[in-house]
Amino acid sequence: MYFCIQIDTMYKAVIRSLLFKFDPEAVHYFTFDVIKLISKIPFISSLIRLLFKVQHPVLERELFGLKFQNPVGLAAGFDKNAVLYNELANFGFGFIEIGTVTPKAQEGNPKKRLFRLKDDNGLINRMGFNNEGLDAVKARLEARQDSPARATGPVGVNLGANKDSEDRANDYAVLLKALSGLADFFTVNISSPNTPGLRTLQSGDALDELLKKVNDARWAEPVFLKVAPDLNTADIEAIVKAVE
Repeated sequence: MYFCIQIDTMYKAVIRSLLFKFDPEAVHYFTFDVIKLISKIPFISSLIRLLFKVQHPVLERELFGLKFQNPVGLAAGFDKNAVLYNELANFGFGFIEIGTVTPKAQEGNPKKRLFRLKDDNGLINRMGFNNEGLDAVKARLEARQDSPARATGPVGVNLGANKDSEDRANDYAVLLKALSGLADFFTVNISSPNTPGLRTLQSGDALDELLKKVNDARWAEPVFLKVAPDLNTADIEAIVKAVE
């Protein structure tokens, strides 16, 4: 415990101050490279697990047939392209969610698109579903099946629609059909404000069409629906009825 406190103190006093002198998106990918590199050093992954992994029956959860060692997971947006999820699982997360993945690769919104809010200890994210696309992510998830360093907890995939898609509901169906059997759960993301018009899928006939296509495409894995956090009660009730 003392060692972990010392690491945290060193990070806040030295490492974070240094990293904050650089562009946040550049730092994000630099961190990726560092974790990837150090994880290749013998025994480092075991050491990271020893420092960060906490196992206790009171933390365990079972939902929708999935077992979680703890309820704290790594949300989508960090490992967009399924590059680092096995290594990230060593840091004690109860689950990892990769993505957001779209059928076709896309650059996302123009840079600069990630902004630090230092006083609030937060970030503004205007990335816009930048990712390498379905084929690249599928290949990495297929490789996961035989990996000796495979993440032990559930791994989910956050699904999105391409910005230039003419049939966004179909984008989700395409992704589900292609990736079923390669992940433990899926999240249909219609909450992002960074893809113009995406939130129109949250209501009315557009939502009904989306849910029908998703239901027809899904296999055995649980599928979650991610909606905007600022909906009013009536909007939420309508979504729940449509899902039911």
